[in-house]
Amino acid sequence: MTVTARWRQRPPGSNWGEFGPDDQLGMLNTLTPEKVRAGVAEVREGRAFCLSLPLDHPTQNVLNQRRHPPRLRPTIRNDLPNYNFALGDLTPGLTDVVCDDAALIHLQYSTQWDSLAHVGSMFDADEDGVAEKVFYNGYRADEHIRGPEDSAAPGDGEVPSCSADALGIENLAVSCVQGRAVLVDLRHHFGDTKKVVGAKDLLAVMAADGVVVEPGDMLCIHTGFAALILESSGKDRAAQEFLNEACCALDGRDPALLEWISQSGIAALIADNYAVESLPARPGSSSCASLPLHEHCLFKRGIPLGELWHLSPLAVWLRAHRRNRFLLTAPPLRLPGAVGSPTTPVATV
Repeated sequence: MTVTARWRQRPPGSNWGEFGPDDQLGMLNTLTPEKVRAGVAEVREGRAFCLSLPLDHPTQNVLNQRRHPPRLRPTIRNDLPNYNFALGDLTPGLTDVVCDDAALIHLQYSTQWDSLAHVGSMFDADEDGVAEKVFYNGYRADEHIRGPEDSAAPGDGEVPSCSADALGIENLAVSCVQGRAVLVDLRHHFGDTKKVVGAKDLLAVMAADGVVVEPGDMLCIHTGFAALILESSGKDRAAQEFLNEACCALDGRDPALLEWISQSGIAALIADNYAVESLPARPGSSSCASLPLHEHCLFKRGIPLGELWHLSPLAVWLRAHRRNRFLLTAPPLRLPGAVGSPTTPVATV
């Protein structure tokens, strides 16, 4: 095992160092030109599907109270809102009418990517008996993933700053996130009732539908959850509470599922539900992750997670045409230092 400046031991079941001591892409390294060509080979009809929800959906913060819908505001020109602004009011004779806006956006509110800096773990990477806040490939909190600065402490009127100087979402953007994807249709088999799906159920569905996942594929899990979000659009918060008890989600506590994810060699794991995995997770040991699948994928294996993708129209089309593979193009925003990002993925069949 390679010893690096950042770590002397790696978590059990992890792949730290296998793509190099300074790697920040994880399993996206397996999205090779060959996998891109394999994705392109799945394009037969030339039809494209938008896999993003409108970024103001869900319309309430029922799924996560800390995340809120985007807010649009005009930019300012000469102390006036620069929206429906007639330039002739500044320079007589000009005929232009300008709209220019800004957005306050929670980066993981709607259809999103989680970067490898989104979830780490308390881990003793130095073999000295002291657990620290560590992220994929041994990158450390405060050193590589910088939290709020002391100079911007709460109460001083400033907004604390933060930045993932390693493992940020811009790494996904530069990699382009394009290649072959494979869809597993849990909704077709289990409906919209809440169900925690482990390896046994997942593999049974794949066998029934003839789904084969190969190393370097991006795996998409269709549960129907995003479709229910659209159907409940505009309803009040109480009317959307049912979302917390709807649809399938993967069982992050199932060791057989986590082992299958490792052995499959997938480049990314994507779902149309809130967190890919079931939340809250089933009870674990006295010392364990509350997000076990996030810990396994982001912290140990370097597998980025896609959440709240709108997969239902694509899933219906694929089933009608007896297919489950397609070309996926899904870069996030190239926003340096961010740990997550909206995305507008495109599936081409």
